[in-house]
Amino acid sequence: MTRSRSRRYVGALVCAITLAGAPAAAQAAEPERPSTTARLQDRSVEKSRAAAASERVVTPGERVRAGAGVELWLTEEGKHWSTPEVEHQFRSVVDGNIDLHTPSIGMTAETVGDRYFLSGIHVTGHPSVRVVVRTSDGEVTASVVRLPGRPGWGVWYTDVALHENLTIDRVTLQHESGREIASLTPSRP
Repeated sequence: MTRSRSRRYVGALVCAITLAGAPAAAQAAEPERPSTTARLQDRSVEKSRAAAASERVVTPGERVRAGAGVELWLTEEGKHWSTPEVEHQFRSVVDGNIDLHTPSIGMTAETVGDRYFLSGIHVTGHPSVRVVVRTSDGEVTASVVRLPGRPGWGVWYTDVALHENLTIDRVTLQHESGREIASLTPSRP
């Protein structure tokens, strides 16, 4: 906007305020509502931020409070976790049972009080991923932890309310862009 146009605009605004009173100032100062496209783009950015915020790089042995009273930690050998009911459980990534060259996602499910704790090892060459769990109650974006560098694997976890009609319908490993890398369809708890 040129300087002379700005002056004319300010002059017209002052005139409108003087003639119409304070309510006109509030109306004139109200920003335009964003278009539907702009609102959708904002939501997309918010989802990307949420996904990025749910991934964390941890040092080997660093303890992570994973909800529902569960604590987990990673070592170069695999995933370790403890629940209030069962101390120190372990899932290896070096025993040959997980192919570290093929993208995949696994899941372990445990009842912890009135919650259902879901977690698993994911294998991918991408350093930034997210895991989406679709349940009978809706979708949940899981938290993701991994070791520094590019180990090729990481761990995801979340917990959901446990009830009689709960189903875990699908677990999807996604690239940060939202493209599916791997998925699984577990059975009813």
